[in-house]
Amino acid sequence: MTVGFVMLVHTALDRAAQTARHWAESGCPVVIHADARVPAAAYRGFTESLAGLENLRFAAPRRACDWGMWGIVGATIDAARLMLDAFPGVSHVYLASGSCLPLRPVPELSAYLAARPGTDFIESVRIEDVSWSKGGFDTERFTLRFPFSFRRRRWLFDRSVALQRRLRLARPVPEPVVPHLGSQWWCLSARTLAAILDDPERRRFDRYFRRVWIPDESYFQSLVRLHSRKVESRSLTLSKFDHRGKPHIFYDDHLQLLRRSDCFVARKIWPRADRLYAAFLSNDPAVTKNAEPSPGKIDRLFSQAAERSVHGRPGLYMQSRFPMHGRDNGRTAERYSVFQGFDHVFDGFPDWLGKATGLRVHGHLYGPARAEFAGGEPVWNGNLPESAALRDYNPCAFLTNLIWATRGERQCFMHGPADNQYPFGFMAGDPNAQISVVTGAWAIGLFRTNILSDVVRKEAARLQRIELAQLDALHAQWAKARIRVWSLADFIETPMEHLQPVLEEISPRAARRLTEAPRLTDLEGFGGFLQTLKNEGMNLHVAGDFSLGPAAVRPPASRPYLVTR
Repeated sequence: MTVGFVMLVHTALDRAAQTARHWAESGCPVVIHADARVPAAAYRGFTESLAGLENLRFAAPRRACDWGMWGIVGATIDAARLMLDAFPGVSHVYLASGSCLPLRPVPELSAYLAARPGTDFIESVRIEDVSWSKGGFDTERFTLRFPFSFRRRRWLFDRSVALQRRLRLARPVPEPVVPHLGSQWWCLSARTLAAILDDPERRRFDRYFRRVWIPDESYFQSLVRLHSRKVESRSLTLSKFDHRGKPHIFYDDHLQLLRRSDCFVARKIWPRADRLYAAFLSNDPAVTKNAEPSPGKIDRLFSQAAERSVHGRPGLYMQSRFPMHGRDNGRTAERYSVFQGFDHVFDGFPDWLGKATGLRVHGHLYGPARAEFAGGEPVWNGNLPESAALRDYNPCAFLTNLIWATRGERQCFMHGPADNQYPFGFMAGDPNAQISVVTGAWAIGLFRTNILSDVVRKEAARLQRIELAQLDALHAQWAKARIRVWSLADFIETPMEHLQPVLEEISPRAARRLTEAPRLTDLEGFGGFLQTLKNEGMNLHVAGDFSLGPAAVRPPASRPYLVTR
């Protein structure tokens, strides 16, 4: 059982020569076709480097092999014809490229083929069953004409296709051919290959396939169905493609991955992958596996790579994957908590929350003066500065960078109507956000100024308008955050009953150990302050209804009590 190799070469000639020599010295006939665009001097050096190998030939004349054009098929036909004529003893012909690398010893491949005499290994799938074709052409690749190179003459290519579609031009598939698609890299029995090349109708078939879109993926794949006795619709060559139809390139660190595939040949190999060439260009029987080629073993890794390439990692923003509206894969990397109004209702709430949960609790990250990082730090993880100007250049990116740079540690921070509101809608639509709002609590800050003037009244009206817009966002259908909203009046009636579930969600274990409650701020006279604003024409309704008497809160007996002043 002798297998011959047809190699299509156009670049990295030194590596192609190394592989060709390996196969030839292993007793396999080799026929090489070099692209006509390879410079004459480089081609001459290439042929001289392989001189003296009696079972190696070069196909002539050399054809220009444009991607997606007939030249690749023509070069394959010429080289295959030379292989059958010059080496009549071959039983199988294996098509490879100059960037291919054998992964298993040649004797093992020969034994594998000998055990399956007359079997043709070529991926050959009906056009209606193909899901991997890229470029916008399915059946049209067989019914339209494609005389222009997609890569070199793109303008003419597009105009030609548009004109044919407009005129509704279509050509029939020649009988009895049934269009099939599949990988370009096959291993055919000599009998089947000879039947394809000697078919009396081949001239008619060739004339048709010259104008097919990417004929190297359909010519042999279709004609083999007319002549083969037994087709195994799979390739013995490992070739993987990304979601854009671009081939994956294998590097030195893919050594173990390639071994796991059990395939006989792999492409595309990086020309400078010295470790791969040193490891695989060997017929050492110690590496013989006698295993069935199984590229599916590594499909999971490629699927994960494709998923990562398309969707990225949640919350990671970078130049190669800057998300588009409605297509992002998670706005932030991990969960975080936003508290609005709590630092007004409770004295020293950020410090208390940090002690109660063991988390880093920031102040107002979007405060007008600066980003108030925990502990008053001027710079935080990810080299994020406290500068309000730098933060507000892209407020949403500031948040995503903060969450990404602190993965593994939940971030908590305060927010309010007086802060930068640009990222509020972003947070409301983020499933990772936990937003807890005590509406109208900002009025406590105005109350503490002990000032009643037009300035205070106008500021109260402004903050209320902002908070109402916030509530609209929180109640919108597109809001995905975990949201809790209380009016100030409702919250201070039983503050721990409202605060407890928030704490349990943030840190369940810490919440169960809670032994001290935060100190409720002094609200004596606050009801009168609100009534005065109303009397002067400002209807501050988001805080709820307060009595005009002094505020009093009685703690539940079974939970930590609240200290009032």
